[in-house]
Amino acid sequence: MSSLAASELAELAPSWELSLRAAGRSVHTVKLYLSSVRMLLEWCEDNGHAAEPLTRAAVIGWGAWLAETGREPATIRSRQAAVRAFSRWLTAEGEMDADPLTNLPAPRIPQKVIQPLTDDQIRAMLKTCDLKTFAGRRDAAIIRFMAETGARAGEVIALSVSDVDPMRGTATIRRGKGGKGRVVPFGPQTAQALDRYLRSRKTHRLAKTPALWLGDRGRGFGYSGLSITLARRADDAGVTGFHPHLLRHTAAHRWLAAGGSEDGLMAVAGWSTHKMLERYTRARRAERAAAEARALNLGEF
Repeated sequence: MSSLAASELAELAPSWELSLRAAGRSVHTVKLYLSSVRMLLEWCEDNGHAAEPLTRAAVIGWGAWLAETGREPATIRSRQAAVRAFSRWLTAEGEMDADPLTNLPAPRIPQKVIQPLTDDQIRAMLKTCDLKTFAGRRDAAIIRFMAETGARAGEVIALSVSDVDPMRGTATIRRGKGGKGRVVPFGPQTAQALDRYLRSRKTHRLAKTPALWLGDRGRGFGYSGLSITLARRADDAGVTGFHPHLLRHTAAHRWLAAGGSEDGLMAVAGWSTHKMLERYTRARRAERAAAEARALNLGEF
């Protein structure tokens, strides 16, 4: 079949979802991929491309519309990547004779400098956490864990109680990005925060479930809950422009600023190339270089 209509693609989306799950894709990735395809099909229905949504013209037009409506270049790139993955799957499954999106150029992403949080901002967020309450202990543990280890929000939410060992100061990320697992270390203060939370967790209605993080009032705690909760903590602390991924940038900067090696950071963060390290640590490079130069004191003869 050379082309498929929007209605036919919508019918095939559940089968693609099963394929993504079978391949070990994370819940967050599956959700992003499916929502991207739905978004494309809706746009095609409204803009005269319902008969053939998977054409270069349609996908490029959709990307232009995303840009016009204020989406960030990185968001457009990830949305388009999801649609391209769908097109490749359709071709591999024999639903289409050839992939019409082969060699479709990805949108260019300008290098965006993201400033990490300062230590004072992290302290301010921690001060909003009342350690006499379950939510306060949970949020303090999450903030400390993410700011120290640089774990992705999705990885943090996926943790089980058995994955965390406060006594040894390690947590096992069983399924990181790309399906790769790793062990991340953390220090005494984060260990104490996790231990304090785990003790409170024992009284929760869902205490016997494996998920590490639990919500208020006896409920579960997912990606949305984490994002909303941390945004509220940041707002109460007067931290503007916050998003959970900012803690990953912060952890990377703090590691290097403290004298940690690039190879060590890559291992802890789960990066396989220096390109990602550069992306996450660019903002404070000059600051770290100045501190290193002062410590070297090369002007002394």
